[in-house]
Amino acid sequence: MKMPLGHIMRLDLERIALDYIVPCLHDIGFCYLDNFLGDLVGDCVLERVKQMHYNGELQDGQLAGKRNGISKRHLRGDQIKWIAGTEEGCEAINFLLSLIDRLVMYCGNRLGKYYVKERSKAMVACYPGNGTGYVRHVDNPNGDGRCITCIYYLNKNWDSKLHGGILRIFPEGKSYVADVEPLFDRLLFFWSDRRNPHEVQPSYATRYAMTVWYFDAEERAEAKKKFRNLVDAGKTEAVLNED
Repeated sequence: MKMPLGHIMRLDLERIALDYIVPCLHDIGFCYLDNFLGDLVGDCVLERVKQMHYNGELQDGQLAGKRNGISKRHLRGDQIKWIAGTEEGCEAINFLLSLIDRLVMYCGNRLGKYYVKERSKAMVACYPGNGTGYVRHVDNPNGDGRCITCIYYLNKNWDSKLHGGILRIFPEGKSYVADVEPLFDRLLFFWSDRRNPHEVQPSYATRYAMTVWYFDAEERAEAKKKFRNLVDAGKTEAVLNED
């Protein structure tokens, strides 16, 4: 599929990264861009996500850690699918991801202590509109390498008074909260660590979003090393217990 580049070419991605995203992240910890792809490409992304949903490709989102005795649906009500963007029919999604990658790349060494070399796959998420949300949480509370959370919203004619579904951020040490409506073609950035606890308020209409996480190279390498050590320790314990 050929992507209409006219809208994007009018955007100076480097200027947006340096003059807007970097200062906002440092000053308040989050920012968003509206009308990011334009209607034509945004519609292509939305149609592919709807197709995944209608085809039953989305699975219930998982919670980290043990939550014995608590109904998971009360904590996290979304259905998700992880994609690379290179799958058949995902050309518009791949184009979106490449633009976000360029924005983060242009931020370069201006992200404080972070050095970004890689990111996660994209997580397509749907709240089915049955009043479920996602309780207050931190994306990266324990140093798994994620430093920037980036969410692209896909909801046309969204009315938060009727439909709910607001992402509420509770910036650490601040006396205010920030409410972000999940509006079509809106791209949100925020720090992934304990600076930005956030929740998805109950949604009463089908709510689509796509999230990617960017990794700090050093923290990610350390997290992988710890994981390998835990796995190796588990294998050793298994061998010792074979008697």
